[in-house]
Amino acid sequence: MKHDSTDNLDLARAASTFAALGSEQRLAVLRSLVRAGPNGLSIGELGERCGVTGSTLTHHMKILAQSGLVTQARKGRSIICAAVAYDEVKALSNFLLKECCTDCAPPADGDIDHG
Repeated sequence: MKHDSTDNLDLARAASTFAALGSEQRLAVLRSLVRAGPNGLSIGELGERCGVTGSTLTHHMKILAQSGLVTQARKGRSIICAAVAYDEVKALSNFLLKECCTDCAPPADGDIDHG
């Protein structure tokens, strides 16, 4: 299958984002933030909910933020983390499914279920 330059950019972006999600702990962090909604969670509450704390949580948040999936903002003395890339997650799903079954042979007339 030949890819044009646009496909390659999409492929590179998708690979980068999937790489950011390539850890059980990062997936747990993102899921916790998605469940929390747009108000997000403080870094402490996020750590409690997903079972990742300290420098490990900081490391994972940095990777997720660089991928554009989450944000961190200071609110008073707290750091609030939030999932922001709902459209990006949808786009990743669409990336995987957009060509679903395009290489499959159409069913033979006798194979079609009419009933």
